[in-house]
Parts: sequence; C-alpha cells; structure tokens
Amino acid sequence: MNIVWELDFYSRPILDENQKKRWEVLVCEGAQSVADQPAEGFRYSQYLANNQVNSIELKKVLQAAIEKAPTPPTRIRFFRYQMQNMIRRACDELSIPVRLSRRTLALQQWLEDRQDSVYPNEPGYQAGKNASVRPPIEVAQPLPDALIGQQWTFVSLPTADFADMPEWDIDFGEGFPLTLAEVTPDTPIPGIIIYSPRSTPLAAWMSGLELGSLNPQIGKASRLLLETGTSDTWILENLNTPALVKEAEQIQQS
Repeated sequence: MNIVWELDFYSRPILDENQKKRWEVLVCEGAQSVADQPAEGFRYSQYLANNQVNSIELKKVLQAAIEKAPTPPTRIRFFRYQMQNMIRRACDELSIPVRLSRRTLALQQWLEDRQDSVYPNEPGYQAGKNASVRPPIEVAQPLPDALIGQQWTFVSLPTADFADMPEWDIDFGEGFPLTLAEVTPDTPIPGIIIYSPRSTPLAAWMSGLELGSLNPQIGKASRLLLETGTSDTWILENLNTPALVKEAEQIQQS
C-alpha cells in the first residue's frame, strides 16, 4: 500500500518556561492516502524544546510515530524549504524517501486548525502571526524537452466526476478527495489535457516533478506556468492568442 506522510517541523507561537519558542513535529497521512477512508487518517504530534531542534531528535519522533501508526509510510512530503537538511537527514537514516512539495493539503488544513483551536489554549501562547519559512522566488524556466507534448487544450470537469477517483488506475500519480478542498459537486475543476504519442513516459517524467499547481499568468507576455516542488516554476505554454488568454482568465477565475 502506498502511504504518504506529510511532515512539518517548525517553531510555534508558544513560549516555554525559559521564554524560548516551542517547536513541534506534525505528521499526518496525506490526502491521497485517505482518499478511500471514512476517517481523516493517522496523525501524530509532539512538542520539542528549542535545544532539541536537530535531526537526531526528529528521527526519534518519527520512529515513535511509525511505532504508533497502523501502516508505516512509503514516503514523506514536507514544505518547509529551510528545514530540508534536517528533515532529509532524519528520513535518510530511516530509509524513507522524502520530497519537498507544495502538495501537502491535509497538513496545511491541520495546521490551520491547530492555529485556531490548539495553540491559543497552550500556556505561553503568544498572539500574532507565526513566522513562516518561504522558499526563494525562482524565475520561470522553459519546460524540458522530455516534458513537451505535441498539443494541449484547456478542460473543465464538475467535482462530481471525480467522486470515483480512488478507483482510477493512476500509475504515476495520486488522487485525493476533493471534499478536502471544500467544493460542491457542481464546482468546475479546471485543468489541461496534453496530447502526445509519448503520453506514458511523459506522465512518468512529469509525476517526478512533484506537481503543485497550474498558474495562468496574464500580462504583456501571457503564459501558463506549472509550479512544482516548493519553488520551481516552468513555462508550460505561451498564451499567444486572444482566445487562449480569454480561456486562461476563465481558468484563473475558477
């Protein structure tokens, strides 16, 4: 079974008895792992002191989480760019593949819930926005030749058409329940279709980019951007006709 965990390791807006920021490790099953389950999936949290912020302590927490989990993870995703050395070292020592990714929807929603309902009730809570770790802004780069299709088109499907996504045969990717995005059954889900006689290898190569989102960029040089990892941005297509720009604007609004 493919079990993906989403991981966060960062300081919280809480001070300990020494007036130092408390740190926390959060681990949860990713949205795609719980797509066909009625519950939210496995979750594990543990606070750490400021002097425990290292890969050794993180490894211990992950080991404790694995012991409690019904099924160990086959890989882990995380989004904190500046924590990558520590996280990678701990995961490497546990022989768990790990990736930087913007695709941590279940974790982001859990974090938002804890910001609203957990941290304010903790002793030492400090009101105010907690500092975030942001990746460097990357300049959009041309898509590698191996990922370029022959033709493409904008498409849109209602949310209801994705209800049986967990049953799809998706060899190189993952589905997840769109209910996590809080959309109604008739909400249109925009996307694109890429046509290519190399569709199978193209799908395999593209899935290796850790897809994040499609981002229409409208301006003097309008283009469709593909965001992957935590900071990579690729020029998927140039929107060089008024018709394409109009479609892109509709996609952006959706």
